[in-house]
Amino acid sequence: MKRFLALAALSLPLAATAQESEPSATPSSVVAAAKAEEWVAISPEDLLVMELTPDARGNPRTVVIQLAPEPFSQPWVDNIRTLASAHWWDSASVYRVQDNYVTQWGDVTEEKQLPEGVVSPDAGYASVLPPAPIMNEPVFPLTGVLRNAWLEQYARDGMILDEDTIREAIARQKGDSYASETAIIAGWPVGIGPDEAQRTIAWPIHCYSYIGVARGYAPDTGTGAELYTIIGQPQRHMDRNLAVVGRVIMGMEHLSSLPRGSGELGFYTEEEADLRTPILSVRLAKEMDAPPAFQYLDTSSESFARYVGVGANRDDAFYTQPAGGVDVCSVQVPVRMIGE
Repeated sequence: MKRFLALAALSLPLAATAQESEPSATPSSVVAAAKAEEWVAISPEDLLVMELTPDARGNPRTVVIQLAPEPFSQPWVDNIRTLASAHWWDSASVYRVQDNYVTQWGDVTEEKQLPEGVVSPDAGYASVLPPAPIMNEPVFPLTGVLRNAWLEQYARDGMILDEDTIREAIARQKGDSYASETAIIAGWPVGIGPDEAQRTIAWPIHCYSYIGVARGYAPDTGTGAELYTIIGQPQRHMDRNLAVVGRVIMGMEHLSSLPRGSGELGFYTEEEADLRTPILSVRLAKEMDAPPAFQYLDTSSESFARYVGVGANRDDAFYTQPAGGVDVCSVQVPVRMIGE
């Protein structure tokens, strides 16, 4: 875990300096000022474009999904790429909408044959992180950063950093109720902790707009054919119990604003089958003639450190009391469409 704390020590002074020199900065203004080289292109292989039927006014409904990066959930991500290449979701539907929980889509008939090789993976929902010199994904150690932020605030306020004060700050280092630590790896929010063998493991988190794989009872892990996205508060109790495979980066409103199902768990009943939203197509961006292109703000960049620091300690005209912290799911990694 030392590599996270070392990165934290480098990141926080940047955030603190930004707040001192730019007291009116907001998260949006920090993102707007980010340098061009601080943005990372999302590979077309990692983008899914889902077209729903137009809305009642004839407006198109396009949903763009970014697939999870290595090392997370890759057996399911591979299945999803296979399903998209086979056009498996064409003529499928959104068939479940449960308020403050999930929107789910796939084959409501459960009769559609899966492409060859698409099976429920025999894999875990967490990944073992290799040692720091081998780990080539940028890590932003949110828990350690906020711990250092509290220490910085104590120093700025003229408090003596005695043993009790330091002990209090370290006690507040706890990631949250669900993970010993939290971080953002390659733009992805994760929980971090030890496994039974005391190896450092990390797992993607069920934040708002993040996508998971629906499944039956264990040991079933799901294939990726039936997917859901979180449309309410983060459902962290689902972490490490279902595979998180992606997130919606455009068009989330088309999934979160659908009518809620009245059946058990929000499924549309046969009497309200007309509420199901047909899916016209789901395509990998790399297989499209004119694919959309997106970038995310590098989570190892100076601007991202400032973005988190400002978000945790708002001091612009609207706020009178800085929060002094931020939940990992509240750190929405900035994503932008390019080439519009």
